[in-house]
Amino acid sequence: MRLNYVENGPADAPVVLLGSSLGTTLEMWAPQVEVLAARHRVVAFDHRGHGESDAPKGPYSIEELGRDVVELLDALEVEQASYVGISLGGAVGLWLAQNASERFHRFAVICPPSNPAADAQMWADRAAQVRAEGTEAITDATLGRWFLPEFTETAAVRQMLIDTPDEGYAACCEALGSTNLLPGLTDITAPVLLVTTDSDTSIPPETVVPLASQIPGAHLEIIENAAHLVTYSHPEVINPLLLTHLA
Repeated sequence: MRLNYVENGPADAPVVLLGSSLGTTLEMWAPQVEVLAARHRVVAFDHRGHGESDAPKGPYSIEELGRDVVELLDALEVEQASYVGISLGGAVGLWLAQNASERFHRFAVICPPSNPAADAQMWADRAAQVRAEGTEAITDATLGRWFLPEFTETAAVRQMLIDTPDEGYAACCEALGSTNLLPGLTDITAPVLLVTTDSDTSIPPETVVPLASQIPGAHLEIIENAAHLVTYSHPEVINPLLLTHLA
């Protein structure tokens, strides 16, 4: 599986991988890359089925998405890295923390869906809608969940959603619809920064806050006056948290 990626920062600095949300590309990390690259070798990538990565026919699984990241580390000849992921990327981060811990120093998981299989039919319905009507059919509703009304700089994210391959988006929906990461949380050994927001209707905070007591030593941050795609809307809050955690 060929994942598209872009590197920034010193080649000999500690490596940080950035895993994006469902329906976006590595470009969603624009508010973080320059700040993180001052201290790290930053590798932002597109999940399978997204951006310029390969988009095989689905369904996909969270294991496949996670193994894609491990294979990317192998291709980069990187033994260990840290990982930052949001939404779908956060779920992938939780899988990696449970199943590939030897390859990672620490994790930041932001608004992660830890048990989306509990709402499997919703994910199946969304996959079917996108296959039938395209990602443009779900764009307005998605942006309404991702950002509060007062945040208006959404044009670039809207275009990412519209440009996402229909099959890739749908197949990642199916991956989420079959994923339950709760049973392995207590086995996580790497340091974890867990972030949620008070106004996230995609992955409500009440589904994220309890994870902090299940992941040993996890540090929880609840961002106020923010919705789901908080890395994009509130970099002035998120970036200092990431720098502190990754230091």
